[in-house]
Amino acid sequence: MSAQRANWKGHIKFGEVSCPVALYTAVSSSDRISFNILNRKTGNRVRREFVDSETGDPVEHDDQVKGYETGSGKYVVLEPEEIAAAIPESDKTLDIDAFIPCSEIDDIYFDKPYYLAPQKLGEEAFALLRDGMKEAGVAAIASTVLFRRLRTVLIRPHGDGLIGTTLNFDYEVRSTDKAFEDVTEVKIDKEMLELASHIIGTKKGSYDPTKSDDRYEEALAELVKAKLEGKKIPKRKAPTASKPSDLLQALRESAGMGGKSGSTDKPKAKTKASAKPKSANTNKTPRKTAKSAPSSSTSTRRKAG
Repeated sequence: MSAQRANWKGHIKFGEVSCPVALYTAVSSSDRISFNILNRKTGNRVRREFVDSETGDPVEHDDQVKGYETGSGKYVVLEPEEIAAAIPESDKTLDIDAFIPCSEIDDIYFDKPYYLAPQKLGEEAFALLRDGMKEAGVAAIASTVLFRRLRTVLIRPHGDGLIGTTLNFDYEVRSTDKAFEDVTEVKIDKEMLELASHIIGTKKGSYDPTKSDDRYEEALAELVKAKLEGKKIPKRKAPTASKPSDLLQALRESAGMGGKSGSTDKPKAKTKASAKPKSANTNKTPRKTAKSAPSSSTSTRRKAG
């Protein structure tokens, strides 16, 4: 963790106990393949430029100012120092307000995770907090100013450290009312429910993030490699249309009952070998990369174009 730059440094405080901590980015998209925008005719990079929407003239940085639209073409101008004055004062302290069960917060409120690690002279108090939370099976709700906003942070034990996840504000989480307003009440047939339960039972497993492939990233890497080598880009085959079938028939076929109808026998349980979902990476041939081609399987990131 020492090689990584901290996003924030401060203290965690619980009761009268305080320990210095550093906050690090836990999730990043910086290793994804990125592209530059080019002029098709010249091959040169193009740059973005702010222009006046009415005159079309370029606007220099010093002449740019933020504005809040109050009506069509009407704005309230906000100077940089006025915006800076609105930022809450920060004492650089993650002040724990309460300890709660880990499952109490709906994960729809989860925003972005960060690693929290102790700084020098804070290891003992940090370990006390981490191990105490593990022992009690709880998470902590804390608040502090992060990146100019007062944020609520959910803190949980994670390995040798802690994870602090910023939480979305209530006004940022949209209500389910409109999303589900057209969902009608449906009474499910008993046979269909039993078949669905059986299929779910045969598909039980666990999540391994290392087995998930970013197929788009891999496809981009292969595309860049093919272009570098002057190879012809293969055209994607059109997807085959699935055969039309009713829901009950589809459930029977999924449960391995074929076209049987009216059967009252429950589907036979599959053996452990057949019930285990096949890994997405099984028999997968490792992708070769050209010297100059980007690869999504390594941390080396090169800009294409």
